[in-house]
Amino acid sequence: MYSRCMSTSERLIESTRELLWERGYVGTSPKAILERSGAGQGSMYHHFKGKQDLALAAIRRTAEELLATAEGVLTGPGTPYERIEAYLRRERDVLRGCPIGRLTMDPDIVASDELRAPVDRTLDRIRELIAQIVEEGKEQGQFGPQLDGEEIAATVLATVQGGYVLARASGSPAAFDTGVRGLLSLLRS
Repeated sequence: MYSRCMSTSERLIESTRELLWERGYVGTSPKAILERSGAGQGSMYHHFKGKQDLALAAIRRTAEELLATAEGVLTGPGTPYERIEAYLRRERDVLRGCPIGRLTMDPDIVASDELRAPVDRTLDRIRELIAQIVEEGKEQGQFGPQLDGEEIAATVLATVQGGYVLARASGSPAAFDTGVRGLLSLLRS
């Protein structure tokens, strides 16, 4: 599945990222990782201490990529409203769900401080960026003074994560899009 030019450890990390997104931690067996990566039997333990160590590397990479994408949109050009709108409307594989948000539904990830930490940091940083944008928008008179940046940031994240769940449940991205449109109409008011 992966190019042989990619190192074995990279193939293991990328395979684990995909499997965590598709199956969660419990559903991601070392055997499945090895099959997906095309790595040999002892490769995982040669490069990583075990499944948890490999999963941590995969989660960190996913978190870094997701955060870089979010930061790129939220710190990009445009008014505060336009940046929040761009974040909400950015291209996503809605029916697959959020690769980070889905990890919060995995009891083994949530139970492990180490595995949960990159997830928490990513969501906290996105929430922090959105809260700052809302406060900036209030200062510029684009958002009403009654809005609380922290509350709006939590609402934006809840809309995105809840939108993924509703879209997956219905088998259609329409539910995600409806939630986004509803939130944006409230922010425009």
